[in-house]
Amino acid sequence: MSQSLSEQEIIRREKLEQLSIAGINPYPAALYPVSHYSNDIKENYKEENKEAYASVCVAGRIMSVNDKGKVLFIKIQDDKGLLQLYVKRDEICPGEDKSYWEALTKNGLDLGDIIGSTGYVFTTKTGEISVHSSTITLLAKSLKPLPVVKRDEQGNVFDAVTDPEFRYRQRYADLIINPAVKETFVKRTLLVNTIREFLNSRGALEVDTPVLQSIPGGAAARPFITHHNALDIPFYLRIANELYLKRLIVGGFEWVYEFSRNFRNEGMDRTHNPEFTVLEWYTAYKDYLWMMEITEQLFEKIALTLHGTTELKVGDKTINFKAPFRRISIIEAIQENTGIDITSMDEAALREVCKKLHIEVAPTIGKGKLIDEIFGATSEPKYIQPTFIIDYPIEMSPLTKKHRSKEGLVERFELMVNGKELANAYSELNDPIDQRKRFEEQLQLMERGDDEAMFIDHDFLRALEYGMPPTAGIGIGIDRLCMLLTNQPSIQDVLFFPQMRPEVSAGGQEAEFTDTNENNK
Repeated sequence: MSQSLSEQEIIRREKLEQLSIAGINPYPAALYPVSHYSNDIKENYKEENKEAYASVCVAGRIMSVNDKGKVLFIKIQDDKGLLQLYVKRDEICPGEDKSYWEALTKNGLDLGDIIGSTGYVFTTKTGEISVHSSTITLLAKSLKPLPVVKRDEQGNVFDAVTDPEFRYRQRYADLIINPAVKETFVKRTLLVNTIREFLNSRGALEVDTPVLQSIPGGAAARPFITHHNALDIPFYLRIANELYLKRLIVGGFEWVYEFSRNFRNEGMDRTHNPEFTVLEWYTAYKDYLWMMEITEQLFEKIALTLHGTTELKVGDKTINFKAPFRRISIIEAIQENTGIDITSMDEAALREVCKKLHIEVAPTIGKGKLIDEIFGATSEPKYIQPTFIIDYPIEMSPLTKKHRSKEGLVERFELMVNGKELANAYSELNDPIDQRKRFEEQLQLMERGDDEAMFIDHDFLRALEYGMPPTAGIGIGIDRLCMLLTNQPSIQDVLFFPQMRPEVSAGGQEAEFTDTNENNK
């Protein structure tokens, strides 16, 4: 398939040829010894310490060129921000031969080109800290023009590119022209590092467990299926890492965690992506009450680290992560928001409730899923401030320990913030006989047609038979947490490369990202 080029792209390829003719390598191989970054220069340079900046080497992408004839003001963007270069023809080419200058300015200083410069730092007459360049080196010629984005003298962006189709598909360009996008991902890394430090300081051990699994266990979800040729058996991309982490608790580790990349073959929308990241940890000799307390501490710590306060602005709401958080049972939450008490209802009665509340449900799902659907439709969006929804019916939680004092319930909580679930935690079921029974009940649901029912993992049951100590476990959705803490409206905004349809359809047109909300919980 031949490449279709725009007029500008054709011109840039012609410039590439002219550079080669002039003896300028547009893609040099040698190391370029960068010594300083824009933020260091602009924040730390002072007249009294100018000697420390008498010889600097910088590099970055050209974002603007102001041509004054024999003088150029060039704005470059490096890893830390924007920096101005002051470039005089007679200093770049001090002799009579100005051919390098002519070749470079005509063919090698387009917007998007990556250049390096050596020189000294000074302050211009307009008060802008800049690099007075003694050399300019072309490091990479840009053959595809960037979308035009207007900036003022302070670097503030106007007419930013907001088209999600472009931004998600061409994230590399998005990061160049929308500086705030980069900051979102920097904060995501800070978020993950904060969690690591929090857990490591308390003695937790970070581990790795298999992504390819022969049995997709640990959650109720539709898996992706592949085939292992050497073993000639099907394998599944993991939907959760829970059962493997519990095996490690059986093996004698008392606190393990993993940032798990999970895959669920389900719908896509603004809070769901088929590939996503979850933090799971399991701690021996603890229960869900302890887990609520440490979760409060963790979320408070994250908010303070990222923003310096527990109060965060999310859209038009202010959310406070100051511990402690409110606690309410799922049955009480449904009653609080609907006036309906579902405490003793069977499957038939719950279906009538769904009908009354105009909630569409599949005939294949059982009691647990029905309660989940009722809560999701009527109650979940109502909990804006951090709230622990606790004490779920046993049918909703096949891996959870029975409640110590409330018949028919289990010791489980979900943390709701801004109307969305951010965490799910249990007092983990460690009775192998009870666990086998729960798996068998899931198998019955699978036979009814529920394609999200859990498989029976016989090896996990065998592990439990060796004895697993009382354990508390939690899963935290990192992508949703990052959305919340960076005030982003869509999960695609906190993923570098979200899944999308193939770019070119049968008709040769670019495909568009579409939301589908099918079976996405």
